[in-house]
Amino acid sequence: MNRKDLELLKNLTEAPSPSGFEVPAATIMRSRLKGVADTLDTNVLGSVHATLKGRGAGPSIMIAGHLDEVGLMVTYITDEGFISFEAIGGVDAAVLPGMRVNVYATGEAAGAGQVLRGVMGRKPIHLIDQDERKNVTKIEQLFIDVGIKGKELKKLVRIGDAITYGVGFEEFGEGFAVARAFDDKLGVWIAIRVLEEVRKAGGASGDLIAAGTVQEEIGLRGGITSAYGVNPVIGISAEVGHATDYPDIDKRKYGESDCGKGPLIARGPNINPVLFERMVAAAKATKTPYQIGPESRATGTDANAIQLSRGGKVAGLISLPLRYMHTPTEVVKLSDLDAAVKILTRFVLDMDSTVDFTPR
Repeated sequence: MNRKDLELLKNLTEAPSPSGFEVPAATIMRSRLKGVADTLDTNVLGSVHATLKGRGAGPSIMIAGHLDEVGLMVTYITDEGFISFEAIGGVDAAVLPGMRVNVYATGEAAGAGQVLRGVMGRKPIHLIDQDERKNVTKIEQLFIDVGIKGKELKKLVRIGDAITYGVGFEEFGEGFAVARAFDDKLGVWIAIRVLEEVRKAGGASGDLIAAGTVQEEIGLRGGITSAYGVNPVIGISAEVGHATDYPDIDKRKYGESDCGKGPLIARGPNINPVLFERMVAAAKATKTPYQIGPESRATGTDANAIQLSRGGKVAGLISLPLRYMHTPTEVVKLSDLDAAVKILTRFVLDMDSTVDFTPR
């Protein structure tokens, strides 16, 4: 991965975008694709649709990554200056104690884009009863300390302001990277890069739409509305999947999904079988490593929303093996991202109007 593309990934992951607050990540996507896509649109929910016009009569293809991440929301501020909060999406309360966080202040006294550094507080272990130590501290028992007195804090922070984990993007080890919000800034990065590569190759037979969808973490809302509004023939969700290459993960139960062995091409009832075979063929044609991701039911991704849109869509899912999902330290192998781009680019370029996706 070159430095320009790595910088894009860093900027996307560090852009604060809990569900409902995706504008910073959407702005980065639009900026990168300005002058690359033929049209750039943002719908009323905030999802971004960048379209590269087709040069023939092939089917339209939408590749969707969701812009939102899990996060927190301010619900109450005490007179002493401590912030209570609720989760946005599937936050694991066990990882929160001791975390540093960023509070995105929008109160009347806050400057534009003001970020307050906060620490996640709770009683120290010395003051927690022996029996209580065995349990995960509930979110309602935690609070955020920003070091500002209550009267002043209430001028800076409004109820409903967003909060993210206060960590950034880092490379480490042998080709690995760690960040919050790889779920699903990786998918957005892939959608952007495929559109760039297809344009470089002269375009596809049909329209290609790179979609940055919103509010996936709280109900696939952007996927539902983008699939309906864009109305592509084919819709592919670019996502993350659970890696199973670290301790205490039972591969007999969860399957084999190793970082560095290529993206997971999903197979199952949520996935069109013809699309699956063509995506595997694209991987083989480009000599790109891949893994098969067995999905025996609805995937819980935008692919599910795409498949059920209107009268039904040709749905696909390609996922990056990810360690420690929905924590501040999500881990991915960078080579898997480039592999996903190669597979999807070839898949798009090989598509034409003669392909019949009806299961036979």
